[in-house]
Amino acid sequence: MRVLVIFCHPVESSYNAALHAEVVTQLKLAGHEVDDCDLYAENFNPVMSREERLGYHEVPDNEKPVQTYVDRLRNAEALVFCFPTWCFGLPAMLKGYFDRVLMPGVAFDLSDPQNVKPSLTHIKRISAVVTYGRPRWTAWYMGDPPRKIITRYLKLLTGGGSRVDYHAHYHMNVATPSSLSQFKAKVSQAMATFA
Repeated sequence: MRVLVIFCHPVESSYNAALHAEVVTQLKLAGHEVDDCDLYAENFNPVMSREERLGYHEVPDNEKPVQTYVDRLRNAEALVFCFPTWCFGLPAMLKGYFDRVLMPGVAFDLSDPQNVKPSLTHIKRISAVVTYGRPRWTAWYMGDPPRKIITRYLKLLTGGGSRVDYHAHYHMNVATPSSLSQFKAKVSQAMATFA
């Protein structure tokens, strides 16, 4: 399977970076073709410009500022996201990826505004590996936007046909070496059996 891994963390020595490395390693060992998109390493610009916003609905010209990322998304059969949760949301870099790449003509068909159609129907599998500083109940109380974006919004953009799983390590602020090791092992197993 062609898997687009989208990683978003600025620190190469972080626990998130270790999880990302494990994801890529296990997917490759399982025989998948991996396109590893490290948003920070690639200096992805998360800011939508005035010109982009003005041309947002001009399909297909709206793709030009992020054409490489659009092409990589279109080539994928599966998506795996690796990121931390900050302020109960996506990191700004990843939010910018969603804003700039998941646009009309790419992620959805807006030609009939009364009947918006999904355009990521080629994506059959979605997974996420996510860390949170606070406990699960706090994320739940805040509505857990990252979980909903991955498990609901992205699934909607695939036409509801994709299988989605979400691997979360909550309460990183009090994580122990044991809890970190156990979560990494869980992620490793999930990627080794990714299908």
